[in-house]
Amino acid sequence: MLKSIQNEKLAKEGYVYVSYGHKKYLKHTLASVVSLRRHDKIRPIALYCSENQKKMIEEKGLSDFFQYVKVLPEENCSIVGFKHHVFKFMPFEQNLYLDSDIIWCKNPDSLWRSFGVFDFTITGNLVSDNFFGAPKGFGVLKDIFFGRRKKTLKNFGLTYLSRVQSGLIYAKDYSLTKKVCDLAGEMLDRKDETHFKSRKMEQGRTEESCEWSLAMAMSKLNVPIYPWLQGHSSPQLDYIADLTEHDEEFEYVSCKYYCDNFAYSLRGIKARKLRKIFLKILSIFPGKGDFINTTPYCLHFGWLHEKVPFYVFSESIWKQITSNQFNRTPVKYSENVSEQH
Repeated sequence: MLKSIQNEKLAKEGYVYVSYGHKKYLKHTLASVVSLRRHDKIRPIALYCSENQKKMIEEKGLSDFFQYVKVLPEENCSIVGFKHHVFKFMPFEQNLYLDSDIIWCKNPDSLWRSFGVFDFTITGNLVSDNFFGAPKGFGVLKDIFFGRRKKTLKNFGLTYLSRVQSGLIYAKDYSLTKKVCDLAGEMLDRKDETHFKSRKMEQGRTEESCEWSLAMAMSKLNVPIYPWLQGHSSPQLDYIADLTEHDEEFEYVSCKYYCDNFAYSLRGIKARKLRKIFLKILSIFPGKGDFINTTPYCLHFGWLHEKVPFYVFSESIWKQITSNQFNRTPVKYSENVSEQH
């Protein structure tokens, strides 16, 4: 029988996943959980999911992959619906909220220690680029020419705007978490006063982004972001096929990481040949072409055109799990837990 989450804190540290909609998202979550359990067999995992996915977990006997499962209210079954309301879903003293399209690559103990100095934070870059929340093509030139980013900051009394990447959100202080979330909701309601564009206008996107509104709220409240790009200590790096070496099961992962932030930002250029040309030109300047090969804590499949390897991995894990070919190692999670069967 599944364990249900109570109002009291269930453990000191724990992971929180969310899944709703098509069953493929539950497959993605399970694939991420399997990769996580390779490196952390101690901290509990909570899952907030839709009613139909909870039934699927019960019917297929998948409850042992999670220590706690609870139905996610319908009004929270969206990106904004959940991430703008994470203060309602804090089962642990310290909560790490994860996107499901993430593969864990190494032991997260030191990552937890570094998150521990924050009351609330989200991974990201201190300074956002012109594409953040704006058109992803040549349309951004209009924003740059008319200084729309600067006008947005001025309209809201902000002195800076971070680039939030909400694949990892950390929260332990309820009051601050609620304050950030509430303000982010207010920012989103005032979208017409900003230069930001709806993410639903992008091909393949069906949900609104939560990120620029969270970034504005954190800036307004002087809440620091957790640096996304830290070389060997990076909490997550994007999966880019020609910059990532890995085996079929992603047990071995190595990413090519350009030490210069601008050079590394070119990874978003879909055309590889064009990207290589730009990097070659940039490499003329000292240090701009320097890179390291590193393994991040998490490999994030955030780019739509780079998701296929994750889909293949998640299907493989699902077949192993549902055909009883998967070796399920018992989780020795914290005993400091309140639970109800």
